[in-house]
Amino acid sequence: MRNLHSRIQCSKAATKARSVLGMIKSNFRRLDKDFLIIYKTYVRPHLEYCIQISSPHLATDILSLEKIQRAATKIVPVLKKLEYSD
Repeated sequence: MRNLHSRIQCSKAATKARSVLGMIKSNFRRLDKDFLIIYKTYVRPHLEYCIQISSPHLATDILSLEKIQRAATKIVPVLKKLEYSD
């Protein structure tokens, strides 16, 4: 039963973080040095909430959260060319 609850929680947190990231992408034209502040203020708390509440241990939950972080790095022109792990 716990797996089901953590999966739902991570899914909701990922959806909310993805929507906030989409709003950031559409409302800010240049995201260079200010992106880290914006990301840490608006997107990351949703991802951290998922980790604190349900501590995702399923690979699918972890991948869904990391997918949002990858998408966030692709928004910044300087980071777009780098691999996610770098």
